[in-house]
Amino acid sequence: HVVRVENSGAAAVQVAQAWQPHVMVLDIGMPGMDGLKVASAIRAQPWGAAILLVAATGWGSSEDRMKTAEAGFDAHFVKPVSLEGLLQLFDRTPPKPTVAP
Repeated sequence: HVVRVENSGAAAVQVAQAWQPHVMVLDIGMPGMDGLKVASAIRAQPWGAAILLVAATGWGSSEDRMKTAEAGFDAHFVKPVSLEGLLQLFDRTPPKPTVAP
């Protein structure tokens, strides 16, 4: 796997547009453009439907889970995120069809 790390939401959106990764694990509580806004911005793009979006957050209430689902996340993990849980998600999630540029 190739991994990229970005420290701001705006940078994550820019990298996603240029790179179009298969999976993005996003923190929700980022300063500036939080993970919910990043997910919404990615899902608004034609290429954004093909990305598996995973929320990684310290918040795990049913309301928090509803917010991540509404923003377009496919999965919601409460920190500390289990590597085993992520790998199980990847194994059971078939790749989404990509959109031609």
